[in-house]
Amino acid sequence: MRNEDKKKDVPSPEEFQKQLSDFMKQNFSGFSFPGFGASPGSAPQATPSEPEAKERSIDDLMEFDYRPKDVKAYLDRFVIQQEEAKKVLSVALCDHYHHVRLALEGKEAPNYAKQNIILAGPTGVGKTYLIRSVADLIGVPFVKADATKFSETGYVGSDVEDLIRELYRRSDNDIQRAQFGIVYLDEVDKIAMSQNASGSRDVSGRGVQTNLLKLMEETEVSIRSPQDVAGQIQAMMEAQRGKKSASTINTKHVLFIVSGAFDGLEPIIRRRMSETTIGFATSRNDQLTSDDVLESVQTKDLIEFGFEPEFVGRLPVRVVCKSLGVDDLFHILQTSEGSIIRQYEQDFAAYGIDILFKPDGLRRVAEIAVEEKTGARGLMTVCERVFRNFKYELPSSDVKRFEVTREVVDCPAEELKKLLADQSKKEREVASKILDEFTTRFEESHGIRIEVSEEARTYLIDLSIEGGQSMRDIWVDRFKDYQFGLKLIAQNTGVKTFEIDKAAAENPDKKLSDWVVASYKEKEAKEASENASEESPSE
Repeated sequence: MRNEDKKKDVPSPEEFQKQLSDFMKQNFSGFSFPGFGASPGSAPQATPSEPEAKERSIDDLMEFDYRPKDVKAYLDRFVIQQEEAKKVLSVALCDHYHHVRLALEGKEAPNYAKQNIILAGPTGVGKTYLIRSVADLIGVPFVKADATKFSETGYVGSDVEDLIRELYRRSDNDIQRAQFGIVYLDEVDKIAMSQNASGSRDVSGRGVQTNLLKLMEETEVSIRSPQDVAGQIQAMMEAQRGKKSASTINTKHVLFIVSGAFDGLEPIIRRRMSETTIGFATSRNDQLTSDDVLESVQTKDLIEFGFEPEFVGRLPVRVVCKSLGVDDLFHILQTSEGSIIRQYEQDFAAYGIDILFKPDGLRRVAEIAVEEKTGARGLMTVCERVFRNFKYELPSSDVKRFEVTREVVDCPAEELKKLLADQSKKEREVASKILDEFTTRFEESHGIRIEVSEEARTYLIDLSIEGGQSMRDIWVDRFKDYQFGLKLIAQNTGVKTFEIDKAAAENPDKKLSDWVVASYKEKEAKEASENASEESPSE
């Protein structure tokens, strides 16, 4: 075969990438292979729970001029309470991104220590919301992950370097923007080497901590994972063709924030505090709340909890988010821009229903949510339980407005029943008025009065509501022949007032027929009587 023919048979890198992708799809469709199934360079779609940060260019960071009070004022719109946490975060974030600005200008301080953050606090107090909100404000790519999904090797679970690759994807494959993003690692307390029941150390988290150390300090991370076969092949082909492009991300200016509930840390801190205090001070320590104790955490406490000293050393800023009480949850519902009640207002508005939350109703939701012990997440749990049947029933009813009071929150089933009953009562009143309007029109048009008994009225209204028919349709359908029949009866008997009883409402044709027959008999009897009186001799 000639060289020219051989060259024609050799696919280009792009063609080879497509062929390999098709092969993997056909033969390994049940498995996930990074890099296959998407066009090179495409970014994954953000999940609903993790919206992308606002699109900005790297030039915007060079103009970063926020002050800590500006950042806190922004966070106040979304996160209720956590005043001290918001202050500490605002200062740390401003310091970090002011340093980034100087670095972009070529004025970087040589010995700057990056202010990575450790965020402690119970679930549902707003830890994730705080970080996501500030990332959106600054306009940098943001990645959130749970520490529990990572492993030391990356063959079981995920590789910690995938966090940086995800930053790259979230920045639309812009390496420069990715190098100034925020990585948020939740449940980091789960990788601490805590003592188990037998007293031995669980060292499964040590490797993950060690790998995270490299990222938090400064390292180069390849934008292509070693497990991304297609990406690696493409990189080799590009190198052979002499095509060079940046392929690594430097983590020097990536801000790392780790968080967790840190269950089990409080006893360690209390023990250390009791050992260093005596007498009256000891009794005062015993009266401290869990939040107060966590605020007193020291490096030695975190090391005893199970973190490597080097790992703790890379997290110099420590923030504690406090538990939320009834007043806090009530405030979240009433004033936060991210309040869950906005969602319910939109849900009901989709069906043309206005929902009005009364203050006593919101407070009751907060009171019940506190018992869930899941922070602000408990608000969703309570609201879903309260409004579940309202969402099911009301869209199919004529209810267009209702109020959420304390009674609605405490007894949703009973209050929904009352609401529907009240609506039914109004419907019946309207149907009854329509019925009266028909009888009035009938009298005006034909000179014949129709009276509807209470039993017949109840029957016809039930028929209308339960059958989903308008009263107008029911009247026209059931009594369409009455104008002719009743006129005939009136001619035969002279009677111009008729009562529709329940029997007539149930079977109007039979009733009309009986009346007509009776009217002819009455007419004949009357005529016979008149004839008889004419034939009899006069006295």
